[in-house]
Amino acid sequence: MDAKSILWTELFPGGGHWSYRVKRGTTLRFIDLEGGANVAILMYRGDERLERINLPDTLKAQHTAHLSRGKVIYSDMGRILASIPRDTVGWHDPLCGVSDAESVRARHGERRYQEHRNAMHRNGKDSLLIELGKWGLGLRDLVPNVNLFSKVVVDDEGRFRFVEGNSRKGDFVELRFEMDTLIALSTAPHPLDPNPDYAPKKVGVVAWSSGPAGPDDICRTSCPENRRGYYNTELVYR
Repeated sequence: MDAKSILWTELFPGGGHWSYRVKRGTTLRFIDLEGGANVAILMYRGDERLERINLPDTLKAQHTAHLSRGKVIYSDMGRILASIPRDTVGWHDPLCGVSDAESVRARHGERRYQEHRNAMHRNGKDSLLIELGKWGLGLRDLVPNVNLFSKVVVDDEGRFRFVEGNSRKGDFVELRFEMDTLIALSTAPHPLDPNPDYAPKKVGVVAWSSGPAGPDDICRTSCPENRRGYYNTELVYR
């Protein structure tokens, strides 16, 4: 990419959390720096936060049960918050939600900030709530999230099964924002990750000005529903 277009870079530690208001036409590249990362993401329209990510509509409109290159992420108003123009991973989980304090404590034991400081055990739910609180949002705004880099399949008995090794060191996925969007994220482990050790992975982020999707972009043309979603989105900015 053109170095002049880069807006900023960031390194998120494993178990960290963050939020930011991203402008339309900005792309964030999330990079798995160690292999086995997980990034739980929520999105809300930047200027009207009652409009937010809607994963049931996202999956139904695109006839899929996972996210990958060419897919988009819909809001609950039929508009496109973000799209995935590039992706080396191939599968991102939109079904399994985030870990909570109880599940992390049951699997890894308890490590509190009072005794362990930055080595405490963080969970996805509380991490996202901390970030939402910075923007006047709370528990009622905690909706189903996307887990970047993680893959979960359904076995013959209908049970979720976590697929280890889905993302390798250096893999990346790009989110291009088609609307001004508030994004909140957590790098706590995936709730179904069977690793007995609490070992969340570091994630790098590069942000740059990419512009929104063009007329022939793969995310726009991948299905008729997405063409309508882009039309609905672009009405906001005319």
